[in-house]
Amino acid sequence: MNSVAAIAHPNIALIKYWGKRDEVLHLPMTTSLSLTLREFPTTTKVTVRPDSTTDRVTFAGAPAPAAFAAPVSRFLELVRGRTGDRRYAVVDTVNTVPTGAGLASSAAGFAALALAAATAYGLDLDRAALSRLARRGSGSAARSVFGGFAVWWRGVGAGAAGDLSSFAEPIDAPLLDPALVVALVDTREKAVSSREAMRRTMATSPFYPPWVAESARDLDRMRAALREGDLATVGEIAEANALGMHATMLGARPAVRYFAPGTLRVLDLVLELRAAGVGAWATMDAGPNVKVLCDSRDSAVVAAAVAEVAGGAERIVVTTAGPGAVLSDSGER
Repeated sequence: MNSVAAIAHPNIALIKYWGKRDEVLHLPMTTSLSLTLREFPTTTKVTVRPDSTTDRVTFAGAPAPAAFAAPVSRFLELVRGRTGDRRYAVVDTVNTVPTGAGLASSAAGFAALALAAATAYGLDLDRAALSRLARRGSGSAARSVFGGFAVWWRGVGAGAAGDLSSFAEPIDAPLLDPALVVALVDTREKAVSSREAMRRTMATSPFYPPWVAESARDLDRMRAALREGDLATVGEIAEANALGMHATMLGARPAVRYFAPGTLRVLDLVLELRAAGVGAWATMDAGPNVKVLCDSRDSAVVAAAVAEVAGGAERIVVTTAGPGAVLSDSGER
């Protein structure tokens, strides 16, 4: 048996990924840019077993529900198809981030699975190829392969050409020391999945095409701001890009609304912080929870203020830039 474990962390997109032009290959409509977090690691262990007749997927040691297990098994089939090794596997995942709440649990999960499965089945992949593989499980997982800031290129064309050209790579931003204050205003699973919300938005929202065009301009400006160490510009672009994404969802038919009452309280607070001279900017994924970008030196002040409107300090997580996907010593080769 080969038993390999890997750890990966979620990432929060500052330039958002919203919409696919190819749902099989998970090719995005836009290039996105993210920050991988130090908190909320996912550990996934893949054990290849010659005596198994099917894959077995567990979640923290318990049998995983079908909705969780099926995508994992499909991903393993993709890996087996590349190696010719038809042995099945046991996969156990331990997740420390709420699942399905807009906190990028799938990004961490599939980045860890990609690294563990590729290693267990003997695939020798460089980081770009590993990013492409992780993308096939969950698009945003392409970015969690890398630590810190990462850009996931939309790629060019369709089919094999699109697959080859759509991957993530790291971005250096040595002049910045960012933090994210994560306000967990509602960690219940979303009523509308990201997949369904993307499809509905692309198909019915009149605001979606302009957002896609503006997102490309946002990317160029943000990459320049990262090089220059201009956190204020990074934050302004991130906030506008995220709220624009949610505006496209509100324009869908029927509308997709992820905002909760606590969401609006935190968004209002961010405006108050900036008016008081504290550098703080909000971003949100497809869920009600708000992430507040700030300089790490201001994170304690921002966290204390956010806790007052988000339901207490236990609802707040302060995190900085985290590492990319790595192998763990909890697996044995």
